Amino acid sequence: MFDFDKPQRYAVMGNPVSHSKSPVIHTQFAQQCGIRLEYGAIQVDPGGFAQAVDQFRASGGKGLNITVPFKLEAFRLADRKSARAERARAVNVLKFEADGGLYGDNVDGVGLARDLTVNLGVTLKGNTVLILGAGGAVRGVLGPLLDERPAALVIANRTVFKAKELAEQFAPYIKNSAMSKIEACGYDQISDRQFGVVINATSASLQGEVPPLPGDIFAENALAYDLMYGNQPTPFMGWARENGAAKVADGLGMLVEQAVESFFLWHGKRPDAKPVMATLRKSL
Repeated sequence: MFDFDKPQRYAVMGNPVSHSKSPVIHTQFAQQCGIRLEYGAIQVDPGGFAQAVDQFRASGGKGLNITVPFKLEAFRLADRKSARAERARAVNVLKFEADGGLYGDNVDGVGLARDLTVNLGVTLKGNTVLILGAGGAVRGVLGPLLDERPAALVIANRTVFKAKELAEQFAPYIKNSAMSKIEACGYDQISDRQFGVVINATSASLQGEVPPLPGDIFAENALAYDLMYGNQPTPFMGWARENGAAKVADGLGMLVEQAVESFFLWHGKRPDAKPVMATLRKSL
């Protein structure tokens, strides 16, 4: 007659979304933290995002993760936004507030920074970082990477003006760093530079390709990191191994760590990412 312990409803919205690991991740987080949770995946047609958010809220939903292609629309929809979302100009997590407001955050960058520094043991402060690509993925991670105060950060992209636009947009967020500016260049302009961390934020791995890079970009003990992940090392990871990277990693850890931040925003509890990462890796 009475259901006082009704599961809290959350979901991820995107298009496509059937491949999303978020339902598995958040279900395991909820089990860790003793929270009754129902988490689904909702595919939304183009043009129907705002209506889908309203319908989910009306049906009792508490919050949403947002994936491609709706992060910019979620940013416009949110009434209040975190500083991280304001910097990225994109939102990938929404929280429905008690007063009827909609709070937006972007947790991609903090998920990446945590995977790099905590799980992989990389020191970003004073390090040299090369980011490949200048799309939405880079926009989402630049702010938290700058917060770690690297000595140099270079954005390389096939279309140079896009890299320069991002460098100019994020220039005001350089704080307490030896770096005077974010550099931007084309792939063919990277020669004679070496980096301690090289991050592939392009979608090249999905096509089985690698950005056209010189083979001598890795400093001693360098890490090559691909935001993509799969059941095998990505083409970029394989290329990096062959060209002197000491360590390689894919983006599975970032996926789980950004989910930790979403979970914390919604529930005020921070689950342990490592057993969930191990389960996902085994399932892949």
